[in-house]
Amino acid sequence: MTLEELLSSTTKMYSMPDVYFRVKALVDDPDARMADLASVIGADPGLTARLLRLANSAFFGMTARVDTVSKAVNLLGMQQVHDLVLATSITRTFAHVSSKVMDMPRFWRQSVHCGILARELAGACNMLDGERLFAAGLLHDVGHLLMYQGVPELAQAARLQAEQQGMPLFRVERSLLGFDYAQVGAALMHAWKLPRGLEEAIEFHPEPARAQSFLREVCVVHIAAQLAAHGFPDGRPAGADEAAIDPVVWASTGLNPTDLAPLQEQAKRQLAQVAGLIMP
Repeated sequence: MTLEELLSSTTKMYSMPDVYFRVKALVDDPDARMADLASVIGADPGLTARLLRLANSAFFGMTARVDTVSKAVNLLGMQQVHDLVLATSITRTFAHVSSKVMDMPRFWRQSVHCGILARELAGACNMLDGERLFAAGLLHDVGHLLMYQGVPELAQAARLQAEQQGMPLFRVERSLLGFDYAQVGAALMHAWKLPRGLEEAIEFHPEPARAQSFLREVCVVHIAAQLAAHGFPDGRPAGADEAAIDPVVWASTGLNPTDLAPLQEQAKRQLAQVAGLIMP
């Protein structure tokens, strides 16, 4: 099966909710008002509840309670609200993926962990739009959701071989299937007409040196993905995974390995609460 065939066969089962595209259209419209965005979100009770819970969580650290969608939109801004709607929409879209072939609670927890780490790393890099990296980190592994639905045996075989041989998973997947999870995820972002920066962060994060127009974003997601995969959730000490991080990222981000431990601890404090709000 080719990448195009996998995408075609699996995306027929999954589509983003209409509310996301209405939100995206408003964010892309320079004449749109905050009230317009609040109105669209307010018409979806489930989305409204999730947005308000997130806005009042420790993740954002608001000093005053956010009790209306209008207040959330005004405090967070259109772009950040868009990214939260994107994150919650995609988790809703894939909420019913079977756990028979994939440990879905573990998948979503690690994905949320990566999103939080990406946000913290972006802040440490003084990225002006660093909040957007939460969505990129959260969705970095979304390609595996399609692979485990469309080619489950090959996806499982690739993971087992990577573990047994100590090889990067994306390289084994390319060898067995002709494409890897990051390419699948990027193709899905492209099919859904999501922002190019998000698409590139997902596609190139396993090999950040291949980044094109969004090098810093790709590097941040690369670090976050390595920390999420090998850091504190499985009991390894902070920093034990530094060898898995591509050296190219340090010059681009301005970070160094000694910066990682405190960022991991900050993410650890947020993980339990945010995971409960984002996970389907």
